[in-house]
Amino acid sequence: MNRKTLVPAAVIGLLAPVLAACGGPDGGDTSDDAIVVGTTDRFSASGDAPAPFDPAYAYDAGSWNVLRQTVQTLMHLPRGGGEPEPEAAERCGFTDNGNERFECTLRSGLKFSDGSELTADDVKYSIERVLTIKDKNGPSGLLAGIDTVETSGERKVIFHLKAADATFPYKLATPAAGIVNPEAYDAKGLRSGFDVDASGPYTLKTEVEKNTVVKAVFTKNPHYKGNLTPKSDHRIVLRPFDDADSMGDSLKSGDIDLMARGVTPEQIRTLSDDADDKIDVVEMPGLEMRYLGFDTDAPAVRNKAVRQAMAQLVDRGEITSKVYGTAAEPLYSLVPATITGHTNSFFNEYGHPSTAKARALLDKAGVRTPVELTLNYTSDHYGPGTKEEFELLKKQLNASGLFDVDIKGTDWLKFRPSELDGEYAVYGMGWFPDFPDADNFIAPFLGQDNFLASPYANSRIRNTLIPESRQETDRLSAAEPIEDVQDIVARDVPVLPLWQGKQYVAARDDITGVEWALNSSSNMQLWELGRGVGD
Repeated sequence: MNRKTLVPAAVIGLLAPVLAACGGPDGGDTSDDAIVVGTTDRFSASGDAPAPFDPAYAYDAGSWNVLRQTVQTLMHLPRGGGEPEPEAAERCGFTDNGNERFECTLRSGLKFSDGSELTADDVKYSIERVLTIKDKNGPSGLLAGIDTVETSGERKVIFHLKAADATFPYKLATPAAGIVNPEAYDAKGLRSGFDVDASGPYTLKTEVEKNTVVKAVFTKNPHYKGNLTPKSDHRIVLRPFDDADSMGDSLKSGDIDLMARGVTPEQIRTLSDDADDKIDVVEMPGLEMRYLGFDTDAPAVRNKAVRQAMAQLVDRGEITSKVYGTAAEPLYSLVPATITGHTNSFFNEYGHPSTAKARALLDKAGVRTPVELTLNYTSDHYGPGTKEEFELLKKQLNASGLFDVDIKGTDWLKFRPSELDGEYAVYGMGWFPDFPDADNFIAPFLGQDNFLASPYANSRIRNTLIPESRQETDRLSAAEPIEDVQDIVARDVPVLPLWQGKQYVAARDDITGVEWALNSSSNMQLWELGRGVGD
């Protein structure tokens, strides 16, 4: 019979969402036992997004899942979650009592995929390149705490931080800190196109049509030396689909072997109930979150009472139950419920949806109603439920009589630059964590040079609470400042959290390692996949 599997506690830390892309349209990738993975993520290059796979530019879940397989980092998150472990390094650690000096010694004999030697100077070059380019779409904010990088000999790299940061090892485990070949990447400019030259467990070849990847093929890197062991000697092919239905049809027909990102609630139900014993559905906890972001300088939402009234009216339970079913749960904080330091700040502040309380907030602030707003969302990045979710948000807000809301969908390649340029007063976004710590659900949204380019700036959060939380190596000890941040966010509403996602992987029953295919930060671990014998 078909099985719907709940990942046990031993591996709970490891699965949330996200996948990369690829694929030819003919499903002809299985002749050599290649493992074919489907996704609804798409990879396109444009004037606004010229370098999808450049670590100095890429800062979305899909692109990072390509880089995770191909670009080596000093540290990586272990298979079942927990503290980061050395990867390109043989050892790493803080060498002072203040968590401000971090030192790594590289493994001996490291090489790039072209066979050239990889040294400490290449690590320094790669890190400094991200900070120098400082692309507005990119992940440089993750490394902004670095003051200087120095090397000692060919194998030692020393990071001097601007302030204490116990989360720094996690940041070195992200593609933002990926090591690239200086021969292929300009120190001051992005590398356009889809090529990757690095030292990870796989090399990458892509097929591209009209500036969009139609197939990405990962092959074992013969020069790789690190802490990861690919479980299959065969290629792994990542294949993008225009929609979840066609991806599901390809899984049933055997054209692909596994799908994760983009699986719909309806597919979860039908695949779990299907009598076909060739496909297994694995359910796992997730750290994906969705939220509304605000340009707090925009006239329509500049008054805090408008944002508070929206927080008072939104019915998260209705959104999750009607749109996402069992795949999502209401979220009342920027920090997901499974992360140390989480508190239900928005529920504590607003309780259940109430038109009367929302009206009182607006009346007290002297806001004329109905407030006219456009809720902007991306039509092609987060799955088919996004439009339905925003239609329901519109209905909820307008039903109060306090708002006159319209909605507008835009494709991702236009949506993201427009959001960064401040063209939207209100917009919907998703977040897949860089690493599983509360800091990564706070600093990217509220710190200086934040990922949203938000004008909101709270000096207590930036200058006191975030630094205080980063001083604590024991993350339980950081809970108090983290909780204070969440309470401030609930009162000021620079962002409005909506829901937290569960994750599902559907795979044909001869694919092994499915339970390890995603780690606790929602990152695809293709090296864990193999092909065995189906039931």
